[in-house]
Amino acid sequence: MAIPALDHSTTRYSLPHAYWMAQAAGLATLDRAGIEDKAHAWGFDEVRHFESTHRMPFLIEDTQAYTMASDRMIVTGFRGTEVLKIYDWLTDVSTPPVPGPADRGFVHYGFHQALQSVYPDIRDTIQELRTDGQSVWFTGHSLGGALAMLAGARWYFEEPRQLPDGVYTFGQPRTCERLLSGAYNAAFRNRCYRFVNNNDIVPQLPPEPAFTHVDALRYFDADGKLHEAMPLLTGLKDRAKGYRQDMFAPETDGIRDHHLPNYLAAFEKNLAKAG
Repeated sequence: MAIPALDHSTTRYSLPHAYWMAQAAGLATLDRAGIEDKAHAWGFDEVRHFESTHRMPFLIEDTQAYTMASDRMIVTGFRGTEVLKIYDWLTDVSTPPVPGPADRGFVHYGFHQALQSVYPDIRDTIQELRTDGQSVWFTGHSLGGALAMLAGARWYFEEPRQLPDGVYTFGQPRTCERLLSGAYNAAFRNRCYRFVNNNDIVPQLPPEPAFTHVDALRYFDADGKLHEAMPLLTGLKDRAKGYRQDMFAPETDGIRDHHLPNYLAAFEKNLAKAG
């Protein structure tokens, strides 16, 4: 099955649109020229770039994001990072949370600081480019998923107090505590989708109960099949299956499953079956 082209007029969830949001998350890893070439090929006339270098007591060295706009759709993608670059502070239980958007609940300090360094410019840019009521989307992989989730929260709970049409994350770490996740889930029902690939280690961090996930989970099992829910016992069996399938691979299953190309391959498998 040929994958359908990105539909700029969509305002709701579909498997092809989720695939394109994963592609848009990957776009954030390219240089400026690469992002612009792809964005123009996908039908987006305007592209803006955002970058901030940090001096903070953890291992995020910078935040990078882009916004691309057409006459019907605006997408902001946040760059992710390698597991080993963020593992230490994702597992550091001494990192204190900080107040979330509009003082709703609390978020991980690192995610808050990384987003804050670029969010005001992103907010102003989207408002500038949104000249005709275009749909608004946030997407990201890994660290970028956490920033996309928080950007969506700020877009709604702070100015301009509007609901994005969608927030799509891939391999997102736990980002906030239960008070903010509850408010977020109530507001973003049928708008936020959090994809996890089998044993991906990053969605298992930082540790509970201090931090938790937002809805709605979409889970790729060890065979790449997409599920809308995964009961605990079934999930444990499936994770064990994933470990057994690649026991002698050069990377651990948890790290390998985190790579965005493996998410894209799982999407393509499901799109082929759907066709």
